Amino acid sequence: MEPSPPRQPVLFLPHGGGPCFFMDWPDTWDHMAAYLRGIAATLPAKPDGIVVMSGHWQTGVPMVTSAAHPPLIYDYDGFPPHTYQLQYPAPGAPTLAADVLSLLTHAGMPGEADAGRGFDHGVFIPFMLAFPQADIPIVELSLPRDYNAAHTLHMGAALQPLRSRNILIVGTGMTYHNVRHLMGRDPQSDEPSRAFDTWLTRAVESAPSTRAEALTHWAQAPGARICHPTPEHLLPLIFAAGAAGNDLGRRNYSDTVMGKALSGFRFG
Repeated sequence: MEPSPPRQPVLFLPHGGGPCFFMDWPDTWDHMAAYLRGIAATLPAKPDGIVVMSGHWQTGVPMVTSAAHPPLIYDYDGFPPHTYQLQYPAPGAPTLAADVLSLLTHAGMPGEADAGRGFDHGVFIPFMLAFPQADIPIVELSLPRDYNAAHTLHMGAALQPLRSRNILIVGTGMTYHNVRHLMGRDPQSDEPSRAFDTWLTRAVESAPSTRAEALTHWAQAPGARICHPTPEHLLPLIFAAGAAGNDLGRRNYSDTVMGKALSGFRFG
């Protein structure tokens, strides 16, 4: 009898600001880069595939990348020319994409395949550090355009069975994403960022039923709307929490960037 494939954890990874890890940006992103480079070593085995939700693809119905060789989408502006030449030739996974759609349909959330969509920078920038060989097949899943947190949680929950097939489920975003305050170095939002980060860590590390309730009502948390004027960079964490099922979550990365508290999380 062949051994069962390993069951993968679920991750929420911060993806930084644009192509920040590949620029001369002294010290600012070094801690985050080191964290991302260490991710693969923490997994029980090399994944056979990755399903990822980024904060940079929003659609009305769930969409998945289904091309065998998705291109890259350089969806950032005003950065040095070399950052538009970065390459990450990871393969797509059409069969896995079909499995994702089947699971979502079975859960009452039918979606569609997009054979033309590539990987946005919320995927390829952190994955260039976390999985630099670019040899793990990847499917990207869109997040709800209406920013419905409960719906996003249920999307993650529907995909739980993939974890027992050695498929890694990842959300990428940022636990603080007020670009105007971040880039403007506005110190008035430093304390709200710490308050929200403390609340978020407690929510993620609480019992799964309490976690789900808290995260679906994230906007009531202290500092929430200062940290997230819109929640597209937080929803991938909620997606990850859904995919975690009854597994406990824990913060495995904590940092302060430009005065703002940032975290990464692992479930299982």
